[in-house]
Amino acid sequence: MKNYAALMPVAAVLALAPAQAQNQSAPDAQVRAAVENVLGMMQSDAAARGGDMARITAIVQRHFLPYTDFEYTTRLAVGKAWKEATPEQRQKLFLQFQAMLANTYALSLSQLREQNVKFQYAPSKQGGGVNDAVVQTHVVANGEDMQIDYRLTRTQNGWKIYDINMMGAWLIEIYRRQFADILARDGVEGLLKYLERHNRAGS
Repeated sequence: MKNYAALMPVAAVLALAPAQAQNQSAPDAQVRAAVENVLGMMQSDAAARGGDMARITAIVQRHFLPYTDFEYTTRLAVGKAWKEATPEQRQKLFLQFQAMLANTYALSLSQLREQNVKFQYAPSKQGGGVNDAVVQTHVVANGEDMQIDYRLTRTQNGWKIYDINMMGAWLIEIYRRQFADILARDGVEGLLKYLERHNRAGS
């Protein structure tokens, strides 16, 4: 998807953190837990270690997505058109956008699975309110230090990841601008068709 997908591989480095005890109630603990779930499963799966994309994608879907609230991500990225969409369209938008993010994340993991990466966490900070927090991380890979921030929202099921800031750009803002162009031109059905085409091409 133009240049936007190029930003996503950087997010995959969150899958390469050291294991340590977790307090699941804290936002930074949730990020660590998500990281370690995916990393542990990839390390124990020969097919995933060998670069099997279907297997890596399945691991992401099963072991990373539970730590996310991508329905919230979809709602924010689609913007005002979300209210205009029917319940069926909303469900389809969520499933297709979640599949896009999972597929891209899996591709990123496959590219970085053999790199020597160190991951560092900073204490979480409040975001836009008491139900919003930001976890700052630093990724050291091949002598380069990259900062990646994760935004989480408090839900009935605990803190969930819903946005990532890479190179100074929050993903929701990137997708919102892209989706706005498609929605203005082709409406909700046009956005659905775009997402479906993108996911078919990436499968």
